[in-house]
Amino acid sequence: MTTVESVSADDHAQGSPARLTHVDDHGAARMVDVSAKDVTTRTATAAGRFETTPEVIALLRRDGLPKGDALAVARIAGIAAAKRTSDLVPLCHPVALHAVSVELEVGADAVDIAATTRTADRTGVEMEALTSVVAAGLALYDMVKAVDRGARLTDVRLVAKAGGRSGAWHAGGTGDTAGATPASPPQRTPGSTSAAVGSAVGSPDGAAPRTSPGPS
Repeated sequence: MTTVESVSADDHAQGSPARLTHVDDHGAARMVDVSAKDVTTRTATAAGRFETTPEVIALLRRDGLPKGDALAVARIAGIAAAKRTSDLVPLCHPVALHAVSVELEVGADAVDIAATTRTADRTGVEMEALTSVVAAGLALYDMVKAVDRGARLTDVRLVAKAGGRSGAWHAGGTGDTAGATPASPPQRTPGSTSAAVGSAVGSPDGAAPRTSPGPS
């Protein structure tokens, strides 16, 4: 589901730049033909951060929000959205997802979200992972908006991808590493309401906690 076409060795030799594949020679949008590509295992991990107040986090931890279990709702929303990505993003290919996981780590004034998607197909699942994170964040907002309308979803980004012709890519890395796999979210801790996402999710430096606006 990448939007930039890989460039061959001959193209590099001639100095040709990478080009967008979702537009034709006339600039019109199109769905890319991937029928000639090999079916390979492809994975992607995306992350985001849902920022709220310590007071809301306290409600979330004790399942005290008016709408109920926000973490469970967000997790299901993320999984469901990943499966509907091609309906939401016009030029994405319908992909048969084989696995989707959504992990939520509750901090002092934020919830870190990580989504990992996996398939064996002819195109990648980066957009599915990103869509999953966004949907989980939107669900969290819907669950807490009665007590914090100023909550926000930030730092949505691709963390890693693997598989396909372009190989592996890791955010912040020095380059692609063929054959590598995205960092997987850690296993859930028995008895906990959310799983840590470890190094897959970064926290913005210097972010000050916001004060609660109080119930509306």
